Amino acid sequence: MFALVQLIILFPLLGFIGIGAFGKYLKSEKLIGTIGSATVGISFVISAILFFHIISTGLAKPYIVDVFTWIATGDISVKISYQVDQLSILFSLIVTGVGFLIHVYSIGYMHNDRSFARFFAYLNLFIFMMLNLVLASNFLLTFLGWEGVGLASYLLIGFWYDRKFPGVRITWTGDAANKAFIVNRIGDFGFLIAMFLIFTNFGTLSYTEVQDIAYLGKNIYFDTGLITAITLLLFLGCTGKSAQLPLAVWLPDAMAGPTPVSALIHAATMVTAGIFLIARNSVLFSLAPTTMEVVLIVGVITAFWAATIGITQNDIKKVLAYSTVSQLGFMFAALGAGAFVAGVFHVMTHAFFKGLLFLGAGSVIHGMHEEQNIKKMGNLAKYMPVTYRTFLLASLAIAGVPLFSGFFSKDAILWAVYNDGGFVWWLILTIAAFFTAFYMFRLVYLVFHGKERFDHHKLHPHESPKVMTVPLTVLAFLSVFGGFLGIPYVLGFWFSHHPNALESFLMPIFAKSNNILGIPLEHELHAIEYLFIAIAIAVALLGIKVAISYYSDDRLLHPRRIAERFKAAFQLSLNKYYLDEIYFYLIVDPIVNGSRSFLWKKFDVGVVDGIVNGSATVVQKIAEALRRIQTGIAQNYALLMMAGIAAIIAWVVSSF
Repeated sequence: MFALVQLIILFPLLGFIGIGAFGKYLKSEKLIGTIGSATVGISFVISAILFFHIISTGLAKPYIVDVFTWIATGDISVKISYQVDQLSILFSLIVTGVGFLIHVYSIGYMHNDRSFARFFAYLNLFIFMMLNLVLASNFLLTFLGWEGVGLASYLLIGFWYDRKFPGVRITWTGDAANKAFIVNRIGDFGFLIAMFLIFTNFGTLSYTEVQDIAYLGKNIYFDTGLITAITLLLFLGCTGKSAQLPLAVWLPDAMAGPTPVSALIHAATMVTAGIFLIARNSVLFSLAPTTMEVVLIVGVITAFWAATIGITQNDIKKVLAYSTVSQLGFMFAALGAGAFVAGVFHVMTHAFFKGLLFLGAGSVIHGMHEEQNIKKMGNLAKYMPVTYRTFLLASLAIAGVPLFSGFFSKDAILWAVYNDGGFVWWLILTIAAFFTAFYMFRLVYLVFHGKERFDHHKLHPHESPKVMTVPLTVLAFLSVFGGFLGIPYVLGFWFSHHPNALESFLMPIFAKSNNILGIPLEHELHAIEYLFIAIAIAVALLGIKVAISYYSDDRLLHPRRIAERFKAAFQLSLNKYYLDEIYFYLIVDPIVNGSRSFLWKKFDVGVVDGIVNGSATVVQKIAEALRRIQTGIAQNYALLMMAGIAAIIAWVVSSF
């Protein structure tokens, strides 16, 4: 049964090869879209079969499916092999499930695009690489998928390579793709060095073998420089791929790609790869308390930083992009607090509501004929009722309104951060949660309510076709009810004395790390937790109320007055804390200017070209001198021959 995991990987690969090779000969968009969507849909069905098989039969330890030997040289032997366990199958369901809906949605969104087939080929390639990342049984195969999604995201972000995309030192979508690719390479360098250290010290790159060795030697490895270095380097890779500070600058500019790409990258796939990597190596991270603290602090600061930027952005996709960075900060904060299940739970709920928000934004952009400025919208609920209702449900979910999916996962994170990190970090995350509710309903109100601020002569808003609204409806259902899979014990206790369904499912994955961290198997009820739940609810509702009251038509002057009163803070948020400018000033410009003034004009031109050109000049001068010997007069040649013979005789005589 578990051998079916190979088919999960195979079908998106076949879709990529088939559409990539023969897409230009297929004249029907419907056929191309069906092939691209079906390959991912079949992978989802197989993932679901394995998921229910694990639930029905139980799986105490991971099952490894070997395909073939990839590298065998010296002491290194690495196989293309896939690991079937609760974590890998859960992520496979998320990637293929949400990915399938995005593929279907793209059939309508990319209609009449001149590179329709190329787009679906890239989408299939992305899914194939992401599945390799989450299903791999060893670090090296994960790294292959890790780099593969980097390549695929580069192709998708720069898909409309001839379109302009304004940004800091960015002119075209290709510039944004380059930025994403280059920034991610910084984090990938950390991942690569971590693999070197792991193989050198553990003698293997297999996840199960590394974790078994680390767990059996936990008293030896705990809080050592080796484990701290490995985990910090792995986390550096995660900050790049999952857009955490200081490598968060690439993700907002990734909005240059088509909106389905934004949904695919920012919802369920690439940006959650960092969460997956830490969860997969929970034993190593549990042995490194210093790294865990770093993960917690970076997550909290990133969540707050991005949330404060989201409240001032006017591009509908940029608001959601900074929202993604902020929500990823919540996930990392949970992991740093040792709440691995809560972090993974938020990955799942975030995939539902953030995928829906991006697809809803795409529906708005589609209906508004590519307009993305929310100040030029208003009252679109009248023209796009399905998009409005589904977008509203997703906004309620991400805001943390009770019984929506985001409420359960965010509550679990806030409680875990308070328990492990203390009051200060909990307070900062709670403020970030307030800003989340505020900027989401600022977005809802400016886009779907109030006066119509667009030109009716140029724009004629309309609802999107069903091929786009049906995926919205499915994701809306999951955004509303998906959280019931992981109801925190403090709330679920009244219905069942057992852990929530998701925690029970993932328990075999995190049992060893929980043991190291000293997390008890049995839950305890804490009266104070109900207080924190009440505070979280109040914060969410307050954020919504403030946003609606500030952005109603008769009070639109209030935000402007606040911006004028706190001009410095407003400009700081509007300009994203000038992080891009700081990078250019401290890193990019010195490298570029130094390369031009010294490496190019002095070293390359003066030294390298000087050696090459000088060698040619020397040879030329020698050749000119020797050329004079070739006079064409036979007597001169005879004289030279006699001189040579005489020289040889003299040398022979002198040698005796």
